[in-house]
Amino acid sequence: MELTWEIIALIVIGGFLAAFIDSSVGGGGLVSVPVLLAAGLPPHLALGTNKLSASMSSVTSTLAFLHSGNINLRSTGKLVPFTAIGAAGGALLLQLIPSDWLRPAIVVMLIGVTIYTLLKRNWGMEGSARRKTTAAVKIGMVAAAFLLGGYDGFFGPGTGSFLIFIFLLLGFDFIQAAGNAKLLNFTSNVSSLIVFLALGWVDFRIGLLMGASMVLGSLAGSRLAIRQGARYVKLLFVLVTVALIGRQLWTLISGEN
Repeated sequence: MELTWEIIALIVIGGFLAAFIDSSVGGGGLVSVPVLLAAGLPPHLALGTNKLSASMSSVTSTLAFLHSGNINLRSTGKLVPFTAIGAAGGALLLQLIPSDWLRPAIVVMLIGVTIYTLLKRNWGMEGSARRKTTAAVKIGMVAAAFLLGGYDGFFGPGTGSFLIFIFLLLGFDFIQAAGNAKLLNFTSNVSSLIVFLALGWVDFRIGLLMGASMVLGSLAGSRLAIRQGARYVKLLFVLVTVALIGRQLWTLISGEN
């Protein structure tokens, strides 16, 4: 595949925009995967290559949130191994089972997340002083980390939204929820990338080029989110979730990938 100046511009601009969005609320794949498909990559290579560039982007935004003190390593760090195992399993499962059957369920869940967020007007504006730490909640978090890691490796769209939603339910504000979600999203990206590398589903030329632009977009997006605060992140969260719903509905109706 020849890298023309037009394709390079498409990859660089698309990667920057994808990472700018993804750095705070997830949903970057809504931009980056269609860009990679438009650049001429077949679907399996587009998914694997996207994981390479997304890993570069997510480590950047994770470090930005960590530096600002908006990642709770004590609680979220314990979930990292479960997310990693789930993501590797999901990526391996992708070889055996087509993921398209998940789309209707994902649309329903994203609609539920959006409605719940809009109805609770002040939800996530401030962190709760008392967060739930019962044994049942801890088991639920482990299960959610494992399942969402598997979902990200297997399918992906909306992973960041679902992770943020779970941390909001635990009492974190939108900034803290986004930071915690970034750590787990970075984990699932790297874990599934390892599997895609083993399968040979990664184009390094395009992945590294897009990854470099995504690092810049991630720096800009995460810094803006941290500076603007929870209200900005909530608005972006709702907009991206609605866009994800629209994209999945269009795919269901049109039959596109």
